[in-house]
Order: sequence, then C-alpha cells, then structure tokens
Amino acid sequence: MSNKAVFLDRDGTINRDVPYCSRPGDFELLPGAAEGIRLLNEAGFKVIVITNQSGIARGYFTEETLVRIHDRMKELLAVHTAHVDAIYYCPHHPDNGCDCRKPKTALYHRAAKDMGIDYQLSYVIGDMPLDIQAGRLLGCKTILVTSDKNSSKDINEVPDYITGNLIQASKWIMRDFRQVRTR
Repeated sequence: MSNKAVFLDRDGTINRDVPYCSRPGDFELLPGAAEGIRLLNEAGFKVIVITNQSGIARGYFTEETLVRIHDRMKELLAVHTAHVDAIYYCPHHPDNGCDCRKPKTALYHRAAKDMGIDYQLSYVIGDMPLDIQAGRLLGCKTILVTSDKNSSKDINEVPDYITGNLIQASKWIMRDFRQVRTR
C-alpha cells in the first residue's frame, strides 16, 4: 500500500534558522509549525523531515548532539499533539559530492522505500530553492515557506504554492489533496 507524505525541511521551515543549530536550547519552533504538522498528522500524511546538517562535517556539533536537537524538536511538537514519523539527515560537507545532500534525492528515496511513499500523493515543503528543486525531481507538489527569511528568493523552480508559514502550507495541502481526490 502506498502512503501519502509531506517531506519537510527543518531549519527555516519547522524552526528558526539558527546558523548551524548546535544545541538543543537553540531549537525554537516557528509560529504555526506544530499546528501545521498536527493538521498533517490528523489528515493521515506521513510527516518526514529531510535536512542537510553539514555542521557535523564542519565539526560544529556531533551526530549525538543532532539526536538531542531532534529529541527537543519532538518534545516541542508533542506539547501540541504533533509528531514527525521519521527524520533523515545528510551529515556531509557540501563539497563532498554525496547523493544525500539536497537538492539530490537519496534521502527522499530512502524514506519512500522505508515507508512505502507514493511521490504522486506527496508534497515537499521547504524554505529554500533546493527544497523546491528536490520536490520537482521527485514529482511531488512543492511549497515554499518564507516565514524565516526574505521572501524575495531567487527561485529557478517555481513552487506550486508560496506561503508565510507551515500552518498555511498545511491548510493548502488539505484543500489541494481534496481537489485531487474528487477529480
């Protein structure tokens, strides 16, 4: 059975984009993020975080610290009765040439295989053009969230929707998914 999913970027989409967030105490949810994730949970979407974390390769923090940061994210989401189903991250330096660093799609493919995800029923939400590019490569619908950055980004790949926060993105997904299902 194929599942529908929402692939979420982390920094700048779920939480404030602190350069190389290296401590759990630096992790702060953006307004509306937990509520948006809860809406997706309630609608039966798998919520999967896909994030580039080159701070590990740069020596700014360890993978153990990243686990603690993600535990903090899960705790903050749980307060709002929200959760993520899985987290996949690229620990490599951008110059490494790995296949898992967005906009490359190896992490998405791993998640899809692990969880039986159908890209045609799925969405990618992020705050950067590379998130939109990855979503397009996969055949997912894409949403650019501008909540934590200047909204005048240089975007080569036009997203299906642009909004200021994750809750508005989630509401758009609910409307879009209903329309697709009723056709």
